[in-house]
Amino acid sequence: MNPASDKISVALVDDHTLFRKGVVELINGFSGYYVCYEADNGKQLIEKVQQIQVPDIVLLDISMPVMDGYETAEWLKNNYADIKILALSMNDDEISIINMLRSGAIGYVLKDAEPKELYAAFEQISKEGFYHSAFVSQVLINNIHNESRLEKNSVHLNEREIEFMQHIATELTYREIADIMCLSPRTIDGYRESLFEKLQVKNRIGLVIYAIKNGIISIK
Repeated sequence: MNPASDKISVALVDDHTLFRKGVVELINGFSGYYVCYEADNGKQLIEKVQQIQVPDIVLLDISMPVMDGYETAEWLKNNYADIKILALSMNDDEISIINMLRSGAIGYVLKDAEPKELYAAFEQISKEGFYHSAFVSQVLINNIHNESRLEKNSVHLNEREIEFMQHIATELTYREIADIMCLSPRTIDGYRESLFEKLQVKNRIGLVIYAIKNGIISIK
């Protein structure tokens, strides 16, 4: 008999081996949980899900080579909807959290969290189907408020356009913004030209002014 048969299975996906090994040891020490396997990226996870075992929970990093957390979560949501996805990331910005939740994650834990928070996340996910820490709840509230502001305007911006707008107020070049957003420079050029037309502005300064006026970015 498999000694882990009565435990909840967790697949861990992270491209940092040393970190991953520490998390495996941590999870295997939790009562009622065990790591069924590890993966370096989303593509490797998919292969293991299809060939080895469908885990109960996938603990998923965001920033990974080959196939990142957003794309992986989206694939799991569309192909294995019963798998519960918990994001585990260093990214504490609103865009990363909202995008991950929209991609299919039902919880989000920061990598600098205490072990007891990860265990609490597993427990809540297993019993209630989701995990929202106080931090993530505040992000969701802020996002609702931001979307409410945008709805008051006749122009609708999608989440990637909003993310782009948040970058243009920095000193980053368009090519650097493309790298951060994991898009090609040509796609970023397309965003820029589309926003010029959609918002009726002529240059980057016009985009920044619009973003400030509509609460997309704030100047401290």
